[in-house]
Amino acid sequence: MSDIKILASEMKKVLNTLFLKQFFSSNQAKILAKIHTESTLDGINSHGINRVPAFIDYVNKGLVKINSSPTQVASMGSIERWDGNLGSGILNAITCTDKAINLAKTHGMGLVALRNTNHWMRGGTYGWQAAEQGCISIMFTNTIPNMPAWGGKENRIGNNPLVISIPRKGGHVVLDMALSQFSFGKMENLHLKGEQLPFHGGWDSDNQLSKDPKSIIDSGRALPAGYWKGSALSMILDMLATLLSAGNSTYKIGQKGHETAISQVFLCIDPNVFSDSQLQEKLLNEIIQYTHDVSPMNEGNKTFYPGERTLAIRTKNLKYGIPVNPKIWKQIIMLAS
Repeated sequence: MSDIKILASEMKKVLNTLFLKQFFSSNQAKILAKIHTESTLDGINSHGINRVPAFIDYVNKGLVKINSSPTQVASMGSIERWDGNLGSGILNAITCTDKAINLAKTHGMGLVALRNTNHWMRGGTYGWQAAEQGCISIMFTNTIPNMPAWGGKENRIGNNPLVISIPRKGGHVVLDMALSQFSFGKMENLHLKGEQLPFHGGWDSDNQLSKDPKSIIDSGRALPAGYWKGSALSMILDMLATLLSAGNSTYKIGQKGHETAISQVFLCIDPNVFSDSQLQEKLLNEIIQYTHDVSPMNEGNKTFYPGERTLAIRTKNLKYGIPVNPKIWKQIIMLAS
């Protein structure tokens, strides 16, 4: 089934109505509608519009507390620890990113560790947020167990998304990656389109590596990016998020039966403390140009820096409308009615 095109303004309006219907405050609904729309506008439907029904389901189950907001529980100079009080993952992450930015502007570097929060949807949102404020950022979250540790059969680690962003005048550099070869949201999006993965993304129920997104979703066993390397990095990020926030590990999250009460880290660095912004821009552009200036393996292809394609997709979708799966859009309209 072909995608339909929805204007960003229409999507934001419908989502705002939906979130107000779920008893979010006017300001909360506005922010949630904006972030879900912007993620979809940037081509990340899997963590934008496609994730809305699941978010509403968590609200209805009481896993996302509508009236909760994050609170500071400890402060140690440039490092703070916060409790998300099981509120919206988006609203909590925006608050903690802002706090990490403010700490960085004061101390040169700021770190906020957050516990008891919910899914932050597109992690790149907060990388872009930091970059727009002139800060470098390193952010990560743990998840429910959805990958086997390398060499194991049962899921014991999360695909713990990692975000790194660097501000740049010619277009911010923003890495946003899950530690599985493909995120489950991406696999769900390809399944909705009836498409296969370009590479193996996980194991099917017969313990065979598969390119079929539905088989991997059904088995729940994603393939770590970089095999044993991704497995090790997942464990390290889980350890750091858990220790710094004094929150739940992937193990503890798995005991809950739902992906809730997770732990996250927001680290921001203010590069302006070095007072050499022109040199920084020159160095970034040298690296980008060096990687751009290569012969493609396949005719018509090219290399991209992290975040480069996002800017192109955003421009295109603003002009022509955002491609959305019609089944998803129909579901959103029904929820908002």
